[in-house]
Amino acid sequence: MRAAIIETPGQIGVGERPDPEPAADGVVVQVGACGICGTDLHIADGEFPPSPYPLVPGHEFAGEIVAVGSAAPGGLRVGDRVAVDPSLFCGHCSFCRAGRGNLCANWGAIGDTVDGAFAEYVAAPAVNCHRMPDGMTFREAAIVEPLSCAVHGVRRIGVSVGERFLLIGAGTMGLLLLQLLQRGGADVTVVDRNTERLKIAAALGAATTATDVAELDGERFDAAADATGHPRAIEAAFGALRRGGRLLVFGVAAAEDRVDLSPFRIYNDEITVVGSMAVLNSYGAALDLIGSGAVQTEQLLTHAAPLADFPAALDLMRSGAGVKIQVVPSGDTFR
Repeated sequence: MRAAIIETPGQIGVGERPDPEPAADGVVVQVGACGICGTDLHIADGEFPPSPYPLVPGHEFAGEIVAVGSAAPGGLRVGDRVAVDPSLFCGHCSFCRAGRGNLCANWGAIGDTVDGAFAEYVAAPAVNCHRMPDGMTFREAAIVEPLSCAVHGVRRIGVSVGERFLLIGAGTMGLLLLQLLQRGGADVTVVDRNTERLKIAAALGAATTATDVAELDGERFDAAADATGHPRAIEAAFGALRRGGRLLVFGVAAAEDRVDLSPFRIYNDEITVVGSMAVLNSYGAALDLIGSGAVQTEQLLTHAAPLADFPAALDLMRSGAGVKIQVVPSGDTFR
C-alpha cells in the first residue's frame, strides 16, 4: 500500500509499506480521511519522545472496514463505516486500573507509537472502532478525535453558566473548545494572531475576539485555556485570571519549554492550574456531538490533500493557513 512515512525527523516522503493484517481482536480500515494535527508536526520534527522511526503518522481518522480478525468483538463487519479512537492503553498499569488510561504507563496511540492512517489502510483494535451515523462523511468523522480531546479538556477545567472564559488559540482545537464552552453557558473571548481564524470564531459565536491579550484592557476572566502550547500565551492566560480563577493548559508545548507563573498568586488567589492529555472516555460523546449537529465542522474543514501531497500538506499546516487540513487517500487533487 501507499503511505506517508517519516523515516527520521525531517525526512518525510510517500512510499510503499506492507498491507496491514488484522490482529485476532482487530480490524483493517481503508482510510477515508485523516486529519493533520500539531502532534504530527512534533513527530515530523523529532519532538514527540514516544514516537519510533520510521513511522507512518496519522491518528485522526475514519474509514471503511475491509478485514475483521477471527476474534474481533463488537459484531463489526466488512463494509462498516467507522471512526476510530487511536488510543492504545495497556489496561493493567496503576493508571489504567484507576480509570486514567490516558496516563497509561505503557501509553501508545495509532499514528503516534505504531503505524497510523496517513496511508491507504491501517490496522486498529476492534474495540476502538465506533460506527458512524448514516449521512456523516469520512471528513466529518475524522475530526471526532480532536473533538474528543476537547471534550476531555472541558471536563477537566469545568464550565459554568454565565462565567467569562478566555480562550487563546483559534485553530482546530480552539474552535472546538469554543463550541463546547458555549454549550456549557460560558461567555467566551477568543485571542489569536490569525485574523481569518478570528472571523470563524466570531461566526461560531465568540463574544469578543482580539489579536493579543493586551487588547482586552486588563479584563479579568473566571477561567482561561491555552490551545497553542506557546509559553508566553500560557503566561498571558494566567495573567488574565481573576482571583479564584482556573487555567487549562491544553496546547502541546515542547518538553523543554518553561513558563513563568507566580506561585504566590496561585496560593494567594487560589488559582487552579490543570492539564489535559489526549482522550479519556470522551470519543463516543464527541461522535454524538458531531452526529447531532451540536458541534459544527463545516467551517473548520478547510483543506483536503491526496496522499501523494502529504509533505506539502504538512508544510501548509506549519504555515498556519486554513484550519483543519486532512489527507484523503483516494483524492487526486489538493483543495
